Amino acid sequence: MARDFYAALGVGRDADTGEIQRAYRKLARENHPDVNKDPQAEERFKEVSEAYQVLSDPEQRRKYDRFGEDFRQVPDDWEQRVGAGAGPRGGRVRYSTSGGGFEGFEGFEGVDIEDLLGGFFAGRGRGGPVPGADQEAELELTVEEAYRGGRRHLDIGGAREYDVTIPPGVLDGQRIRLAGQGGRGTGNAAPGDLYLVVRIRPDRRYRLEGRDLHVELPVTPSEAALGATVPITTPGGEVKARVVPGSSSGRRLRLRGEGMPNPKGKPGDLYAEVRIMVPKRPSKRERELFEELAAVSDFDPRRT
Repeated sequence: MARDFYAALGVGRDADTGEIQRAYRKLARENHPDVNKDPQAEERFKEVSEAYQVLSDPEQRRKYDRFGEDFRQVPDDWEQRVGAGAGPRGGRVRYSTSGGGFEGFEGFEGVDIEDLLGGFFAGRGRGGPVPGADQEAELELTVEEAYRGGRRHLDIGGAREYDVTIPPGVLDGQRIRLAGQGGRGTGNAAPGDLYLVVRIRPDRRYRLEGRDLHVELPVTPSEAALGATVPITTPGGEVKARVVPGSSSGRRLRLRGEGMPNPKGKPGDLYAEVRIMVPKRPSKRERELFEELAAVSDFDPRRT
């Protein structure tokens, strides 16, 4: 995975939410494995999905901007820990695992940052109990499993088993926290947490953009020309869509709230793209009717 999330999306560090969303949608469309057959496309798709998941969340982006790729190792209350020892001045901290400690800090002169954070990083406590490290594992789901959520039994590495509750509507790159299931602490310190990083398996039927769900909608020539109400299969079951008369291939129908569910807010929408289909082997009567239509119609799609 790309470690520089801004570079993965091709945006500057000062990009606003709109820029980040537009960049993600463009790259997700270009690199979706169902569209791009380049062997590297799936990996790029995962990179931009992870980058978008972090940078579209204000709190995660804030931590990432401060700590870089190690931001997930930083405890949620790091500001309170630092503030308790640093007073009201505030400041900016960078942490590096490659160098074995902090690269630098601003606004905390005379403050022992490692003591304030209580040895959360790389086991660098000062002889006392050291909390266990947080750990990560990937959780692969189908679109249907991500849509519905539910209970899942996991076997990680053949050594640990868990029964996990997956909330409905989880997205690619989202993390599910299992408190106290990470690395063991020392000196009776608390264990770390285990984070399950959701990876949604590519699906030929469905394409996800955030919580919006995209599908193709096959229709007959008569349904497209005359209009019809047709069924659409979604991860949540069958829904009905109204195809307006005179629809051509490529027309998008929007069904509000029929995308991925969102336990904390507004669900996504379902976008169905019309695809006009014709029989590969028309019957004798069908051929006669098509020939009759061709004879009486003056419609020319190449002259519009």
